[in-house]
Amino acid sequence: MGDTGQHSSSLHSRVYNQIRNDILNGVYEPGESLVETKLSEELGVSRTPVREALRQLELEGLVKSVPNKGVTVRGISQQDIQDIYTIRMMIEGLAARWAAEKITPEEMEELKEAVELEEFYTAKSNYGNLLQFDTRFHDTIFKASKSKPLMYTLSTFHSYVQKARKVSMSSPERAAAALEEHKAIMQAIIDRDADRAEKLMTQHVKNASLNLLKQGYKNENTSD
Repeated sequence: MGDTGQHSSSLHSRVYNQIRNDILNGVYEPGESLVETKLSEELGVSRTPVREALRQLELEGLVKSVPNKGVTVRGISQQDIQDIYTIRMMIEGLAARWAAEKITPEEMEELKEAVELEEFYTAKSNYGNLLQFDTRFHDTIFKASKSKPLMYTLSTFHSYVQKARKVSMSSPERAAAALEEHKAIMQAIIDRDADRAEKLMTQHVKNASLNLLKQGYKNENTSD
């Protein structure tokens, strides 16, 4: 019974994550219908986990049920992205502050490794791998904050704007600037300087937001 429940939960998570990522990455466009039977065939699962995943995605606002039309994609709107960056600016500094106070030696090594690999891929202009280690840098700080609510909230925000982050980090100027900002944040955390870590992280998120505006970023995966 327990194994069956665990398998069901794992299957639901896999289906949910796949559909969610496809929406966030623009595989499914705003207004596009999501048909349970088609999704279940594509994912090789029954309709039950697909139905559960769509219900959860509707609660998150990524899809909506339309009478006589079924479930359609909403995606992330331009306003959503602006809101997320504004909220990140308010609370991501707090994560850096708490990380400076609570980071473990093991997490410190993870942070250094993320920055080293980020530097390596920045030099090679390999922006695909660069985003991966940019994410690892932030995730390590979230983990080091020792706050589950903060870690969950910020990780969710990062995944919601992953398409915008990919566009931002594909700019050589922004990638180089972000690397230097990460180095400064890391040094503040190493120095256990919570005030400086918070201030630098807040500015880092603000710079990323300003860079998107400067690039005239238009999220193609938007609606409403």
